[in-house]
Amino acid sequence: MGIIEFELQKVVNAPADQVFTRLADINGHNDWMPAKGSIRKHSEQTSPGAPGPGTTYVDQTKMGEAPGEIEVFEPSRRLVYHWWDQGRGGRLKYEGWPAYTLEEQADGTTLVRHDARIQTYGIYNLAVPMFRVMAKKERTVTLGALAASFD
Repeated sequence: MGIIEFELQKVVNAPADQVFTRLADINGHNDWMPAKGSIRKHSEQTSPGAPGPGTTYVDQTKMGEAPGEIEVFEPSRRLVYHWWDQGRGGRLKYEGWPAYTLEEQADGTTLVRHDARIQTYGIYNLAVPMFRVMAKKERTVTLGALAASFD
C-alpha cells in the first residue's frame, strides 16, 4: 500500500471556536470552499443532527462520490474527517484523513495545522506520486479558502 502524509499551516483571522464551527459544518462547506482549483464540487451531511463523532457525509468530486465520516471531534481544538473510495466489489481503492488542529493565538487569530494522510491500495499504489501532487494542491486551496472566508 502507498501512504502520503504532509502538514500545511495557515493563520486564520478568527478565534478557534469560530474556525472549528466553520470546518465542522459539512453543508456549510459549500459556502466557502473554492469552486475553482478544487476537485470537490459539493458536500452534504447524510446523517441527522449536529456534527459530531460518527457524523456521515458525501463529497461530490470530479472523480465521483466519496462518502466519509467525522472520526475525531474535539470542539475548538481538533477535527478529523475520514473519506474513502471503493470499487464496485467493495474493495478500497484509496482513503484519506484530512485533519485540523487549531491553536488560538494571543492576538485572537488561529493557527490551523492541517495534516493530511492518504492511503492507496492495489493498482492505485502506482498513482501515489500523482495523488501527492493533487492532495497538496487541494489542501492548500482549502486552507486558503478557509482563511479568506474570515477576511
